[in-house]
Amino acid sequence: MSEGMPPNDTLDEAFRLVEHPLRRVLADEVHARPYEALRAPVRASHLALATGEGAYGTDRAHVEALCSRSGIAPPPAGAIHFSADFGDFRLRWERHTEFSTYTFYRGGPFDEPFAATACELAPTDWLAALPGKVLVAVHTAVDTARRSADEMAAIFAGHAVIGSRVVSGAAEAFTDFRIHADGFSRILVYDQGLTVNQTGRLIQRLLEIETYRIMALRAFPLARELGPQLTRMDKDLAEIVAAMAGPAGDAEDRALLGRLTDLAAQAEHRAAEHSYRFSAAKAYYALVAKRIEELREERIAGMQMIGEFMDRRLGPAMKTVESTVDRHAILLRRVSRAGALLRTRVDIALGEKNGDLLKSMNRRAELQLRLQETVEGLSVVAISYYLLGLIGHVATGLKAAGLRIDSDLADLIGLPVVLGMVALGVRRLRRAVGHKGAE
Repeated sequence: MSEGMPPNDTLDEAFRLVEHPLRRVLADEVHARPYEALRAPVRASHLALATGEGAYGTDRAHVEALCSRSGIAPPPAGAIHFSADFGDFRLRWERHTEFSTYTFYRGGPFDEPFAATACELAPTDWLAALPGKVLVAVHTAVDTARRSADEMAAIFAGHAVIGSRVVSGAAEAFTDFRIHADGFSRILVYDQGLTVNQTGRLIQRLLEIETYRIMALRAFPLARELGPQLTRMDKDLAEIVAAMAGPAGDAEDRALLGRLTDLAAQAEHRAAEHSYRFSAAKAYYALVAKRIEELREERIAGMQMIGEFMDRRLGPAMKTVESTVDRHAILLRRVSRAGALLRTRVDIALGEKNGDLLKSMNRRAELQLRLQETVEGLSVVAISYYLLGLIGHVATGLKAAGLRIDSDLADLIGLPVVLGMVALGVRRLRRAVGHKGAE
């Protein structure tokens, strides 16, 4: 140890940092769902069952039940993949977002690739009780012996076979992408020099291609169902926009707004109903393309490759889904623009009505002012009349008391004084009231 360097325990203590709670989870993510190390001859049975996003506990409990029956340690808490040897077979369980997969492996030589399968070694009652509904069921056989053309035709029930050299020519993979009488699809692989790791990765990729292919295609029936609905909604929107070009009116605008609101609700409901499935289909299709790329296919003369089959069969279905998603997005934008135009039209009409209302209010205010001025004039006359009457009575009374006062002359002299005082008082009162109203 160099002079001046602290001992190892001091270094460990000095660099003991506080870990982020997700550090190890994120670091282990790259090691999630590892492939199995397999050697030919080997057979595999693969099941993918749709259970929904909230069924993790149910799926894990079913695997735990099998482990308990066989005296094997169950998957750890929170595990999303599990692999264990059950003696006659090996089980690999994986939990995905909305489905779980169960892959059974069976070693040993065989004459008929699919006469005896790997999953038949699992307890029958346990298999029958698997949670969820089967979406994918595939038997895979990896062997070093090559089959003749007649044997291949019998294996795949006379269907057209798709195949290619894979893993840079280290193996050949064949399938027909069909469901056979036993309810399973079939994949046959010729091992021509695969290592145990390559065999495990190849089987995993082939099974993932089939699984993700079916998961991606789940959006296709929805897209075909949604297409006519989008056509109808497009037609309704065109009619609404055409009606908006006509004369404006309260009744017409209310009717158009009601139709447009219903149409917007339908379009948004369809988006909420199908957006998850369409987004998932896009992701699954990308995974299929990636797994096919990883096969590193080479052509076998006279046979269609797996990648070509997917391009010609799966590709158009995914284009239909993509086109439907684009049409739906465009419809939502058009409905939004139509709503903005209708709101602008209603706002303009409302502004015009408000202007007319203000003019009407101004006219009424002017009339009220004139009426008020007329009433004020009459009020001055009336008040003056009563005041002059009082002055006359006072003058008459004073004359009766012996004073030499002419009541008629008193009325004449008091008339302009009373009129002026009353008019001035009414004006001041009006000003005072107007000042308080302004406050």
